[in-house]
Amino acid sequence: MARENYAGGGRAAQYIGDGDMRVVDQPVPTPGPGQVRIKVAFCGICGTDLHILHGNMDSRVETPQAIGHEMSGTIDAVGEGVTALAPGAGVTVMPLDWCGTCPACEAGHQHICQNLDFVGIETTGAMQQFWVVPESLVVPLPEGLALDHAALIEPLAVAAHDVRRSRLTAGETAVIVGGGPIGQLISLVAQGTGARVILAEPNADRRAFAERNGAQVVNPVEENLAAIVEAETGGAGADVVFEVAGIAATALEAPRLARTRGRVVMVAIHAQPVPIDLHRVFWRELELIGARVYEREDFERAIELLASGHVPADELITRKVPLAETKTAFNDLTDARALKVLIDVQN
Repeated sequence: MARENYAGGGRAAQYIGDGDMRVVDQPVPTPGPGQVRIKVAFCGICGTDLHILHGNMDSRVETPQAIGHEMSGTIDAVGEGVTALAPGAGVTVMPLDWCGTCPACEAGHQHICQNLDFVGIETTGAMQQFWVVPESLVVPLPEGLALDHAALIEPLAVAAHDVRRSRLTAGETAVIVGGGPIGQLISLVAQGTGARVILAEPNADRRAFAERNGAQVVNPVEENLAAIVEAETGGAGADVVFEVAGIAATALEAPRLARTRGRVVMVAIHAQPVPIDLHRVFWRELELIGARVYEREDFERAIELLASGHVPADELITRKVPLAETKTAFNDLTDARALKVLIDVQN
């Protein structure tokens, strides 16, 4: 994939550094050859965006910059040479721009390209009314899929990739440590494989959501997660453990929850290196699996799950807020006062 110039316009929520954002007006850009201009409908806020706001990714983000990559919208205009997409079509974006020439790309692992640009981090993102991106990144939506639901495709693709990497199968037990949006989506995808799910999360509202949607829940602050997992698995431990909380204590604990020759999937982004129990990995012959972003088949799986109604999208979306309230929405997510907030970009 050739590297592209990205642009955005209309009203935009920009990260300006020092934990702050602002809303500005910009000219609407014209798409160049091979590009499309998307009229963005909704943009979700994810854990990566929170890391950006907190200054953990300042080395990758050029300020001021509109961020965001969990999005949906409609094609507004197309550039020269674009024939497969037409104005009015509902779309989302798979926001990975790989180089195509590094060893990872040549091995077929373009999604973890060694020179990867993550669109919306290294380049301008979707928290703006109009967004110009290369045609190759655009994923068409099926007829009838609501645009607010479609803004969940990207995080759901993350969960689909995590579960696929884990090789989870029907009848196995999965433990999910962390019940934020990605943890909840992993729970839903995992249950779709026929697996049993135990989800650990201290927030009561998030536990309630998981329980309503088929998971056994544990409050790790008040209950002994390891003892519960041992009791529920006849002393064996979980087949798969997903570490989604992203804190040092849970990374250390995750291998202790897995059965002999179980799999531990590291999903969360840790801002700094953290300890992990490598003795346990050795002693039980565990597999430690990294899971980063997604591939096109994960996007297709996410669309399938949403279109089929397997994901309770309306319940997952806590609320939708206008662009002017973006900073407040970030604060609510930082304080775990919401599960998934969508920015209604055109309002």
